[in-house]
Amino acid sequence: MLFTEIIKENKDFVNAYKRGRFVSCNIVTCYYRQNKLPVNRIGITVSKKLGNAVARNRAKRIIRAAYRLTEKDFPIGYDLIFVARNDVAQKKSQDIEQFFKTRVIEDMNKIRCEDNSKKRFKKKKENLKKS
Repeated sequence: MLFTEIIKENKDFVNAYKRGRFVSCNIVTCYYRQNKLPVNRIGITVSKKLGNAVARNRAKRIIRAAYRLTEKDFPIGYDLIFVARNDVAQKKSQDIEQFFKTRVIEDMNKIRCEDNSKKRFKKKKENLKKS
């Protein structure tokens, strides 16, 4: 993966769960949080409730493949945690790829635009106070 590293530390997962935002569907839940790094970092979790090791590894492979196909569309500088849900092992990577494009990336860009406009508003407000 070009712009991506793997998250291995538990504290990074916990930070994304507690302080990050999330987008969910019936296949995958995506938690994301800015990391102030020049790369994205991803982590994939699959519960034992999903099935045996074969089913869990298939779910991780499908999510990883969908991410790899949409990696260039994701904004850079985020921690992304993908949590597999019930039917992910029976789905195709195109289904998850569609979820990434329509929901996750749009939500991330919308939040990023809102944050930028808030920063600009604060700067204008500070400049008015100085004048």
